[in-house]
Amino acid sequence: MKLQFTLSFIMFACTLVSAQWQTKYKAEMLIDGIDTLRYRVMYPKNFKEDGNYPVVLFLHGAGERGNDNEKQLLHGAKLFATDDHLERFPAIVIFPQCPKDKYWANVDVDRGSYPIQLDFTYTEGPTKPMQMVMDLLEATIAEPYTKDSQIYVMGLSMGGMGTFELLSRKPDTFAAAIPICGGGDPESVSVYAKNTPLWVFHGAQDNVVHPLQSVEMVSALLKVGAHPKFTLYDFANHNSWDPAFAEPDILPWLFSHSKEATQKVAD
Repeated sequence: MKLQFTLSFIMFACTLVSAQWQTKYKAEMLIDGIDTLRYRVMYPKNFKEDGNYPVVLFLHGAGERGNDNEKQLLHGAKLFATDDHLERFPAIVIFPQCPKDKYWANVDVDRGSYPIQLDFTYTEGPTKPMQMVMDLLEATIAEPYTKDSQIYVMGLSMGGMGTFELLSRKPDTFAAAIPICGGGDPESVSVYAKNTPLWVFHGAQDNVVHPLQSVEMVSALLKVGAHPKFTLYDFANHNSWDPAFAEPDILPWLFSHSKEATQKVAD
C-alpha cells in the first residue's frame, strides 16, 4: 500500500512539472468569418510592452491537428519553455493549431502506400489555415514590441511542408528557418534561397515522409547558390524531431541569425 501511494505521488508530481511549462503558453484564437485558428503563445519572462523581442512561429505535424488548442504543444513547445532557454533566448513563441483534415501546405497527399506520395500545388494559393497563419504572423510583427529582423519559422512533418511553403509566400520575412522531416516544391526555393538560412533535418529511415523530399529541397537550394545546413540521421525514422530538438546548437543557431546580418552576407 505504501509503495502504491509513493508511485501515485511520483506520477502526480511529474504531471505537475509537465503542466508548469505548458501553462507558459497562453491560449488564443484568431477568427475570420466562420473560420477559427486556435493558437498558443508564450511571451518572454518579464515581458514588457516597450521591449524588442524575436518571434518564432512553429507549425506542428498532422497528428496534432484538431480544435483542443493543446495537442500542437506535444512536440517542440517544451524546447522553448525550459528555464535555461527562457533566459538565453527570450522570444515570442507561437504554436498555431491546424484544424482536423486540413493542411498547412497546399498539397495533395496520397496515403495509399508508404512513404506517402506528395504533390505540392502552391499555384492554387494558400490553404485557409496557412492564410490565417500568415494573418496572425503579420498582426504579431506589427506589434511595437516585436523585432522585425528576427522572425523565425520551424515545423515538423506536415509543419515542415508548411515551413517550406511559407518561406516561398513570404520570402523577405524570415531570418532563418528549420524544416524537419518535411518537403516542398523545389521550383519555389529561388525567391528565398539566398536571404534565408535553413537548417533542414530528416531521418534516413523515414517511412512516412521519404527523406528524398528533404534531399530534393536541399538540392534545389544548392543549385541556386544557397548553402543550407542539412542533417540526415542514419538511425532515425519519421520522428527525427526528437534528435533534432536534442541538438545543443539548434536554438543558438536559430537565434544567431538576423535579417540585417543575412542581408550583409548576401550583398
